[in-house]
Amino acid sequence: MEASKKIVFSFDSKLCKGCGICFALCPKSVFTKDIDNKPVFANSEQCICCGMCEQRCPDFAIRIRRNV
Repeated sequence: MEASKKIVFSFDSKLCKGCGICFALCPKSVFTKDIDNKPVFANSEQCICCGMCEQRCPDFAIRIRRNV
């Protein structure tokens, strides 16, 4: 990823119920799980900003943006 492009990931743990959909749908496996089975954006350098995690989150807990 170019230095001028940065992925901005925001996550609201109060909204997340730990369903695992974001883990299952991510084509680059950028998430790890915390102790409550909630996503941690651990491999951000692999993220392609496809938006699948945000689009399919039933709790609207994930926001992902690319700053250019």
